[in-house]
Amino acid sequence: MIDNVLERLTTLFTEGGARFRVLHHEAGDRTSQSVADIRGTELGQGAKALCCTVKGNGVKMHVLGVLPADMQADLSKLAAAVGGRRASLASPDEVMELTGCIFGAVPPVSFHPDLTLICDPTLFTRYDELAFNAGARDVSIIISTEDFKRIVAPRIADFLRDAAPAEAPKA
Repeated sequence: MIDNVLERLTTLFTEGGARFRVLHHEAGDRTSQSVADIRGTELGQGAKALCCTVKGNGVKMHVLGVLPADMQADLSKLAAAVGGRRASLASPDEVMELTGCIFGAVPPVSFHPDLTLICDPTLFTRYDELAFNAGARDVSIIISTEDFKRIVAPRIADFLRDAAPAEAPKA
């Protein structure tokens, strides 16, 4: 299991010369919007990390898929990005083993050798800063998007769910 997540994150980012800050705050009601409101950030600045299990085509692996908090993941696209056929969210025990965190506290960084980090490219194109929980629901890191991408060096793959087509206006 991964220990001292906040300490590991701050060490990683400090040693990488990142522009970031740690924010201690109330935990919120477990929604991305409530945490964004508490942080004083936009919902889309949130880096939502989904710990998933990918299987099929001879693949069995764990993936940490990261996307903007105001968007939804297409887990079949995430699976395809690593050569698998299907993906599902990892169990709470698997999440704890792979990240050292409970659901809702997982940062968009992998410290586990068996957890592959994949970020959707949209994460890097909309805001100058990203915000995310840093190992607990009551502590966040806000970091330069450019510095995050440079230091973490994630694999990039498009795995956003396509937006539902708008309903045609009635005549």
